[in-house]
Amino acid sequence: MSTILFATSEALPLIKTGGLGDVSGSLPIALNSSKHNVCLILPAYSPALREAGDLKEIARFEVPSAPAHVRLLEGKLPGSSVTLWLIDCPPLFDRPGGPYADQDGADWYDNALRFGLFCKAVSMIAMDQLGLSWKPDVVHCNDWQCGLIPALLASQENRPATVFTIHNMAYQGLFSQKEFYDLQIPHELWSMDGVEFHGHFSFIKGGLATADMLSTVSPTYAKEIRTPQFGYGLEGLLEYRSDRLVGILNGVDYTLWDPENDPYIVKSYTSKTVRFKSLNKSALQEYMGLPVSEKTPLIGIIGRMVEQKGFDLFLDNIEWLISTEVQIVVLGSGEPHFEEKFKIAATQYPQNISVQIGYHETLAHHIESGSDMFLMPSRFEPSGLNQLYSLRYGTVPIVHHTGGLADSVIDASEENQKAKIATGFVFNEATPESLLATLKRAIALYKQPKLWKQIMKTGMKQDFSWKKSAKQYLALYQRAIEHAKNS
Repeated sequence: MSTILFATSEALPLIKTGGLGDVSGSLPIALNSSKHNVCLILPAYSPALREAGDLKEIARFEVPSAPAHVRLLEGKLPGSSVTLWLIDCPPLFDRPGGPYADQDGADWYDNALRFGLFCKAVSMIAMDQLGLSWKPDVVHCNDWQCGLIPALLASQENRPATVFTIHNMAYQGLFSQKEFYDLQIPHELWSMDGVEFHGHFSFIKGGLATADMLSTVSPTYAKEIRTPQFGYGLEGLLEYRSDRLVGILNGVDYTLWDPENDPYIVKSYTSKTVRFKSLNKSALQEYMGLPVSEKTPLIGIIGRMVEQKGFDLFLDNIEWLISTEVQIVVLGSGEPHFEEKFKIAATQYPQNISVQIGYHETLAHHIESGSDMFLMPSRFEPSGLNQLYSLRYGTVPIVHHTGGLADSVIDASEENQKAKIATGFVFNEATPESLLATLKRAIALYKQPKLWKQIMKTGMKQDFSWKKSAKQYLALYQRAIEHAKNS
């Protein structure tokens, strides 16, 4: 049995901005249920304190550069038996806005200090410097906000093993050299082998350069980030450390995302009772103000309205979709120009397009259960979760061949249809033309109910549970422990 300290900057149901929150709220539970001792640790943001329930202070300590005393609060991750630890420093974490940005969307001016303090506190706990008589075998660090932890531990004697997981290389935690020195961390970390990156202070590089093992959230993304297109200047380091880099596809919490037991949807169903899906479709059409029509293809879209997600590729094809009498429901928010284009399209074509700006959990479940197809045209997608949800809901995904999308959706080519392994539609180039050709294929096949139902049912039978992914993480931890012993 391993003892694991799972460090993250967000976790459901405490606080979430993206897929990292889903992973951090689910993977520790899966690991814990495998009889391993897991402690989940994150900053004590205001929302996290509200959602965490009963907490008790188990340590109060000083951290160099911290503007106040730091407290370690203990509880349980809601709905689980996982031990929860929150690093409490109110001047840094008890503030309005989000975990990384203020209410206007601008990054917090002191993010280097905030997450630097968090990393230092986690490192102290990992080395049992708070008198807790507890020391992990492995510290699992997630994304740039935790990138300093492996770097701070690397030179320590009798240290735990470290694993650093990259959820998205596009976010790196880049700061100034002054901010590095302000943190009062060992000066020797300012080097090519440490956190220095072209004269800047890089949190993510600290993790990439020093962790015993590296992972990312899909096998294909593990290959992609070793190329200039996806490596953001760190592809050379990733290639150099490729023998330590593993891709593990994110899992799905089927207690939350399964049409058989989803409390949000109108009518539950399984692959054997998939006919009831049509009741969810009618309810979604009615709720979104679209004409109720069982035969009209309904495409669902949920996501951040940013260039990465490829929404411009979709917008370039709206007129063709309207001409084929397709319906589209959209849920999301992001860059103002994308939000405005979607709202204009909904105004121009009210019989075909309905858009809700923002995020609403109940509506997300309705879109998954009520849509015929789910579109994810992302230019890059490290793992992706909605395509996995869609498969379970019999909502056929249309995706770009990248990252976790490529690893989880099997294209409905004639060959794959004959072999009865097709689960969706995949386009290879991130262009409007490539997407259009694939949309045409999907809509043509939708008009062949027997073949369409086969694809739906094949997708619904896929297993992307966290139990499967957790086994791979446990093997990764064992490799990290062996490397740490030999370091």
